[in-house]
Amino acid sequence: MASSGSCSNYGIVNGTSCECPPGFGGSNCSQPACGGNIFQGASRSLAPLPSGSPFANISGCSCENGWTGTACNVCQSASACQSGLSSSGVTLNPTSGLDGSNVGQNDTLVCNVAPKVYSASQMSCSVVNPTLAVLFPGSASLNILRNLNPSLTPLPNVTGFGTSGSVYAQLFYNGVEQFYCTADSCTQDLGDGDGSSNWSCQNLMCTCIKNSTFCGAIPANDLTGIINKLSGTLGIACQAPSSANNTATCAFQQSAINGVFGSGGLTLNGCSFGECVTQNTIDTLSGNSTSSSSSGPTRSKELSGGVIAGLAVVGGLIGLALLLLALGWWRQRRARRLPLSTAERSGGVAIDWADVSYFVPNTESIWFGGSLRKRRAKSDLNNYQVVLDSVNGHVAPGQIMAVLGPSGAGKTTLIEILAGKRKSGETVGNVSFPSSSDSGVSLSRAPRIGFVPQQDVLPPTLTVHEALLFAARLRLPESVSDSEKRARVDDVLERLGIARIRDVRIGDGEKRGISGGEMRRVSIGLELVAQPDVLILDEPTSGLDSVSAAKVAGVLHALAHDPENPTAVIASIHQPSSQLYQSFDQVLLLSHGRSLYCGPGGFAPATHLSARGIPYQDGYNVADYLLDVASDPPVALFQEAGRANKTVEDLPTLDAEKGEVNGSGMSRIRNTSSSRPKRRTRLFGQIYTATFLTQLEVLSGREWKILRRDKSLFFAHVAVACVLGVFCGGLYFHTGVTIAGFQSRVGCLFFLGALIAFSTLSALYNVVEIRPLFLRERSASYYSPTAWLLSRFIFDVVPLRIIPTIIVASITYWMAGLAHDAAHFFKFLFILVLYTLAMTLFNFLLACLFRNGGIAILTSALTALYQMTYAGFFVHLDSIPPVLRWLQWLCPLKYTLEALSVNEVGSGLMIQDSLEGVPIDVSATLIMQTLFGFGVNNYYRDVLVLFAFIAGFAVGVIGVVWFNVRERR
Repeated sequence: MASSGSCSNYGIVNGTSCECPPGFGGSNCSQPACGGNIFQGASRSLAPLPSGSPFANISGCSCENGWTGTACNVCQSASACQSGLSSSGVTLNPTSGLDGSNVGQNDTLVCNVAPKVYSASQMSCSVVNPTLAVLFPGSASLNILRNLNPSLTPLPNVTGFGTSGSVYAQLFYNGVEQFYCTADSCTQDLGDGDGSSNWSCQNLMCTCIKNSTFCGAIPANDLTGIINKLSGTLGIACQAPSSANNTATCAFQQSAINGVFGSGGLTLNGCSFGECVTQNTIDTLSGNSTSSSSSGPTRSKELSGGVIAGLAVVGGLIGLALLLLALGWWRQRRARRLPLSTAERSGGVAIDWADVSYFVPNTESIWFGGSLRKRRAKSDLNNYQVVLDSVNGHVAPGQIMAVLGPSGAGKTTLIEILAGKRKSGETVGNVSFPSSSDSGVSLSRAPRIGFVPQQDVLPPTLTVHEALLFAARLRLPESVSDSEKRARVDDVLERLGIARIRDVRIGDGEKRGISGGEMRRVSIGLELVAQPDVLILDEPTSGLDSVSAAKVAGVLHALAHDPENPTAVIASIHQPSSQLYQSFDQVLLLSHGRSLYCGPGGFAPATHLSARGIPYQDGYNVADYLLDVASDPPVALFQEAGRANKTVEDLPTLDAEKGEVNGSGMSRIRNTSSSRPKRRTRLFGQIYTATFLTQLEVLSGREWKILRRDKSLFFAHVAVACVLGVFCGGLYFHTGVTIAGFQSRVGCLFFLGALIAFSTLSALYNVVEIRPLFLRERSASYYSPTAWLLSRFIFDVVPLRIIPTIIVASITYWMAGLAHDAAHFFKFLFILVLYTLAMTLFNFLLACLFRNGGIAILTSALTALYQMTYAGFFVHLDSIPPVLRWLQWLCPLKYTLEALSVNEVGSGLMIQDSLEGVPIDVSATLIMQTLFGFGVNNYYRDVLVLFAFIAGFAVGVIGVVWFNVRERR
């Protein structure tokens, strides 16, 4: 009795015997037919079994007239079909059905020799492949039965077999069957009606015939393990037949087969087709290209899941960007419609400070002198270096104070504390900003403190007017019109006496611009456009000649004594001249962190100190006299200025960074009960005058001006990209399809990735170069770090990274002769652009993470070398010891090179070479997997991984800029 496992060629068990597919017979369907035609069915003669051989051989069989192909299953003429049907005992009437009934239909039997299938079609092809020919030099052929709807065949149980939408295939080698396959759920696609036929089937199964030539007769060439594991989707693609010999070229496609023979699959040559079918069936189904159960028009091609997912992600990102843009626009419009707030300026704002002290932890004594816990338990000041010790002072609006003292006296520290700057040490004391007593009005908002640092950090490419207008647009309220902001800038230019240079570029050390004194006045103007309540300056006259210093002092004096808006001005002065000293109303003299004098200026300090036994010589510069006293004060005077035996617990903690004020304008303080002073840091505590969209617009405008005026960097990138593109394209010009040529192709792709890794170093340098300007502007609350990063991304990444990448990649791609179709070219560009973004953001991260630019550049260069090592080109990743192999997952270049290589071999690249005279014609996919270990289906995975790197680096950059790149004094 036959069982399902005993029927070869996937025959169907029928009682004690097997129902065999057309062309096979015997007790178990293992013997192919010899001659005859498919209408004969089970009565057809079978191929004989040679003596001593278990395999039937059809080499000596000949076909009847009108039949061809291996096993003679393919009809060639209508007469062959008609005679074959007649020999089966069925009478054909052209005007009646096959059962003899008159149905008025044309049931004339014809032979369809086209690739298109109407019911059940036989095809027979020769398998000619150089690689197979090396292993199996004999002749090979493949028979395939394609069932679209076997119920429409003349004899459904004889000429057709199996279910609708099924395929049966057998491969013969030197006349002996080697293996057989089947698949189901097949659909037929006729393309554009050009005569081609493409079948796609599911659930492929193959069985290798044990001990046949392919399956164990030659142990070295045993394909049993490969053939029996074939599964998944089967494709049978046939072109239109040639008019010369009525044969066509087809391809047998499956993922494993494609990996060896290319994306086109195993090529089948000289394919002949034959299908005995009634004319009525052809007339009824003519023009339809359908699956077995459909009679509609040609099915349109659907987008793949990866493409749909990619489009969804891109659409989501675009939608999110538009939503954020709309939200920013709405907030901007709302801010511009708000009424102008009346800033209380009547009488101005004074500044008072009391018991202000500043301590720097003595790290050496803490970490290297005994137990850390014991050091912290002490409550005296021995663990801290005292920079300021209980300094008091007051400046009323309309007054200008000079903070004098020798180097190291604490001048800069004091004014930075008064300005609310972030300090690394411990600050205690009280600072308040009361309104003028004459007005009787309390300040209902946080006081505006203008701070001018000692170093002039200005954008060198902008003009003086543009720099001040930039500050006005970001620091004045949104409700102030742009014309009013321009008028404010013009007024500041006139007051500072720099209106004549308004259109002169500021310049820097390399490109000459305005003078040092003019730069200092521009720095002051950047604060004046914001209409500060109190202006604090750190050594505004240092480095200037006497004339320039006098002009700066005159500007400050005029600002302080403005009759309409008097302003309290505090300036630390290093070594003023006699004329400069006389321009100050108040003087604060510091020595070793203690205040020796605080009061009126002029000769009052000399009189005060003379009364304490330090004589003043008439005619001597009072400022020089005060500095001489402060450099080496008498012990009695120094003790009088300080508070002896003061401990940390006795001092209140100054919460200067909190920025909150009560109704009187006084900063909130809190008393600390611990053994050491504490500071409270307020994250995201800065309040910006301009909305985010305005910040982005103004920053983008400045970046565009800089890029337009300083074209050297952009043209240098473009020129280098062109030169390197020509060099790389020439180096790999028209790379061949040999094994060495394929290695050169991957080498070309690796070269492009390594080039991008090193060229993005310039992004790191740009951030390091612009960092001081960003720190100054951020400390003054010009804009948020996110707006700055976004503007840098737009005007650095796009013109200096993406455009050069596209140029060098495009030149190299076509010169090297990579895949010549648009789809693979754009996928190639897409990967390189993603890698460019990833590496640019990575260098941004290093530039923001390390304050030292040299360390950042060194780290970036070493990281690029690490990526080159783990990219998979120089060393096979599987050969790396496991303890180090995991590092490949942190290498963006590895995913880039893999995606580029997969994209290249995915174009159907075939390797045509010879080894020791043996011809090789295999898919480049096989060589890629052997040499580099890249996965053939990893393109979209690599895209997602690169997106993950981009997102990770972007989050890292934003986090580091927000929390680490901030002014520390």
